[in-house]
Amino acid sequence: MISLGRFLFSIFLCHVATAGRTCPKPDILPFATVVPLKTSYDPGEEIVYSCHAGYVSRGGMRRFTCPLTGLWPINTLRCTPRICPFAGILENGAVRYTTFEYPNTISFACNTGFYLNGSSSARCTEEGKWNVDPPVCTPVTCPLPSIPKFATLSDYKPFAKNHSLYGNKAVFECLPHYAMFGNDTITCTAHGNWTTLPECRASCKLSVKKATVLYQGERVKLQEKFKDGMPHGEKVSFFCKNKEQKCSYTMDAQCIDGTIEIPKCFKERNSLAFWKTDASDVKPC
Repeated sequence: MISLGRFLFSIFLCHVATAGRTCPKPDILPFATVVPLKTSYDPGEEIVYSCHAGYVSRGGMRRFTCPLTGLWPINTLRCTPRICPFAGILENGAVRYTTFEYPNTISFACNTGFYLNGSSSARCTEEGKWNVDPPVCTPVTCPLPSIPKFATLSDYKPFAKNHSLYGNKAVFECLPHYAMFGNDTITCTAHGNWTTLPECRASCKLSVKKATVLYQGERVKLQEKFKDGMPHGEKVSFFCKNKEQKCSYTMDAQCIDGTIEIPKCFKERNSLAFWKTDASDVKPC
């Protein structure tokens, strides 16, 4: 029979061995919390892993008990981010993103000629939902174009309710005896406005009845060349006499919005003074 002393000694050894097998601090997993978290655990103590907000557990166990061996079981638990619904398509626009996982943010942009109606970005929340509804790319429109003074619309087709879409054009023409200053065609821009309107400038009525002038390097009869008036911006050179040197020189005159100033040195030849030589026929100085 086992003596009482030997029996008590064996119980003591068993107690010492059992008491010394504590579990160490458990592994810390990414995006997870351990409760309770201590530096050591006695056999039989329990710990529970829980994933952070926005993350869900994938595989492995969440609850562990410290065994008599003092060694925690291998933990294969993984906390992975929640995934928001696919949002990678925006009609008439583009979505910029890396992933749709929490807590990533995606951004929206519209194509040229469209503007963003809604938020320019969305964030994937802890619940796996987008924090805002996706935006809509709405077509840019321009209002009915203004018509310059002394002009008419010669070509214009509105999209709807006298509005035009980005890239649409309108063409103007001036009334008779008016000259266009600027481009006759305007375009609806991506900002919802039209490019610069042209102007219709008045032609100049010529008070001179007879004169030979220089126009674009050629000698022309003023009244024949501009029988309907001189358009705005046109320039001619009048011949003048230098009586002392008995030679001729030229002075410029330009039509500016219905007004032209005839050089003071110019003398219109009187039809009765046929013996006088016209300045245009005198040798240049």
